[in-house]
Amino acid sequence: MDRKLPADAQAFLQGLLERHRANEEGKLTDYLPEFGATDPGTFAVAVATVDGELACAGDHGHAFTLQSMSKPFIYGLALDRFGRADVHRKVSVEPTGEAFNSIIELEEDHLPYNPMINSGAIAMSALLHHAAPEGAAEQIMAMFGAYLGREARLHEAVDAGALGGSHRNRAIAHLLRHFEVIGDDIEGALSLYARQCVVAVDTADLAMMAATLANGGVQPRTGCRAIGRDHLRDVLTLMFTCGMYDSSGAWAYTVGLPAKSGVSGGILAVVPGRMGLAVYSPRLDAHGHSVRGVEVFRSWSAQWRLGMFDR
Repeated sequence: MDRKLPADAQAFLQGLLERHRANEEGKLTDYLPEFGATDPGTFAVAVATVDGELACAGDHGHAFTLQSMSKPFIYGLALDRFGRADVHRKVSVEPTGEAFNSIIELEEDHLPYNPMINSGAIAMSALLHHAAPEGAAEQIMAMFGAYLGREARLHEAVDAGALGGSHRNRAIAHLLRHFEVIGDDIEGALSLYARQCVVAVDTADLAMMAATLANGGVQPRTGCRAIGRDHLRDVLTLMFTCGMYDSSGAWAYTVGLPAKSGVSGGILAVVPGRMGLAVYSPRLDAHGHSVRGVEVFRSWSAQWRLGMFDR
């Protein structure tokens, strides 16, 4: 398959939905109002090509929050602003066998293992916040807008303060401060971290963000550069090795694409040079991934031979 969508793409996506709709395993996350108000049967898939083609099926207009799917993009923004050397004084690049929100997720040198887990993402938010306390929030929203091709907005049903003030994230931040990974303004860093997590998207948006990464960092429809080309490889590499947390190895083996999930129920994946893929279904497995989403991606990658080593 080349960078164009096949003529039967719409029917194929609809077929994916029908094939996996009966799977009702997993459960909703219940720590934010967004999730309690979500129909657990909500299900959508989308694909966007590097030429700007878009195909969707299911409930693709349903809005949800990025949650941890924001992490690769924030890492990319930090790389663009500060360069590799400064960024990797704050975070490492190693996979971890721990859960994404584990408090004990620091390497021997006291750095977070990677920027795709909570400790690493909080470190990235702190780096951005401490460099520009009055302007970092605008910077991240402008960055997300560049990927989306529209103005980024926050999900109106979600209280960002509740997420940023969670005891677990606060404990992680204090541990990072103890080891001098982040500065003194813990509240400011957590506030920025929470803000990135509650950016609102739908499945089509998510596919277009992934397609921007697939397109060398340039948004396919607007032509706007969202991330420097020199740092795109860094982001995709860590999505491939760490983006699916402690199941990243299984994902690489069965799907074979750089990807990132979020507890809202979304998963995005990148087919470099060709397209971005997205699935939304809110029931989660023990790793925090959409149950249907993982199964859809396994089928999708196999049928279209999308894996990094299938070509």
